[in-house]
Amino acid sequence: MSDILERTLAGLRSALAVTPDNGPLRLQVAQILAELGRHNEAVEAARASLPHLDGEEAQQAQALVERLAPEPEPEEELAALADLDAVRRGGLVALKGGSEETELLALEPNRQTVDFSDVGGLDALKETIRMKIVLPFQQPEVFQKYGKSRGGGILLYGPPGCGKTLLARATAGEVGATFLNVAIDQVLDMWFGQSEAKLAALFEEARRLAPAVLFFDEVEAIGANRQQIRHGPGRTLVNQLLAEMDGVDSANDRVLVMAATNSPWHVDSALLRPGRFDRVVFVPPPDEVARSEILRLQLRERPVQDGIDLRPIVARTDGMSGADLADLVERSVEAPLREALRTGTARDLTAADLQGALGTTRPSTAGWFETARNYAQFANADNLYDDLVAYMDAANKRSGGKRRWWSFRD
Repeated sequence: MSDILERTLAGLRSALAVTPDNGPLRLQVAQILAELGRHNEAVEAARASLPHLDGEEAQQAQALVERLAPEPEPEEELAALADLDAVRRGGLVALKGGSEETELLALEPNRQTVDFSDVGGLDALKETIRMKIVLPFQQPEVFQKYGKSRGGGILLYGPPGCGKTLLARATAGEVGATFLNVAIDQVLDMWFGQSEAKLAALFEEARRLAPAVLFFDEVEAIGANRQQIRHGPGRTLVNQLLAEMDGVDSANDRVLVMAATNSPWHVDSALLRPGRFDRVVFVPPPDEVARSEILRLQLRERPVQDGIDLRPIVARTDGMSGADLADLVERSVEAPLREALRTGTARDLTAADLQGALGTTRPSTAGWFETARNYAQFANADNLYDDLVAYMDAANKRSGGKRRWWSFRD
């Protein structure tokens, strides 16, 4: 049996060499390593898979880490706590884990030139963010008069490929803040206490560079629901994130914490309380204005027929993400490309090519909405998903009732 597993493992690792960002493949490697009893390697592989997973697969990887991660010896625990204290004092440049040394990955602060004018469409969403986030930074005296302070957090959620990261960058640009984009692998570490220490260091850096926007993508990887985590480092990492957002040791008044997730239902509920991610904003697929702009950008470097009318195409792409629209354009060039290869004469892309490609392109967001619908219907006691409900009902009406799985009023 072990020989079979070893051969399977070798095959999976060969495949990973070609597709290193394949999260499910990395998770399979971790599971096989666990079966083989190579627990340290399994933990490392599972942690490496987390930035590329979401939903149930992310939970499986996290559970594997917690089950197999070695319990620290008392001396190691004390050393980790000492490291964490050093991070808080701002004097730590490297953290020791066992016999290895893991350097804190340097953030590259960026004072953004991107702002809301670079985000096509989504005017209502931008106005929500402007009122909740931008104006308190720009006119603090007015908000202080009414007892409103700057800082806090905002969680952007929605289907993949709909511009959550761009919105975060644009928000930083609107307030003239330093944008710190945190990759999950800059936080997660296989050694006890290191993830918490790295997280603390990131917040210290944001406070030093304030005003700053500290942005966590795939935040469920570090802020997972503790009810779904039985024990281990996952729970302590969530606790650390809660403490940092509360600003226990230093004020977060000029630090805005933003995060994005495809699975808000996997984020710990304590993170959604006032003073933490107290603003939860649904980022829908691009609206008509945004879809038109995305298509024009995708077509900009391609030979396109003069005067091409994109309006009929835009009207038929409701519900598509930005990635779906890019794929649509890629499919549309296949017919003229084949003709050019056959005849030796290149022609311009036409509206008919785009219409033909629409016949083989479907919104990738459909599966996400099917899952989200259940949470919005049965787990919306705090009105967390009201924006999602409104969007899905409006989409159902726009389609003349054809998207019945988007409707909440059947």
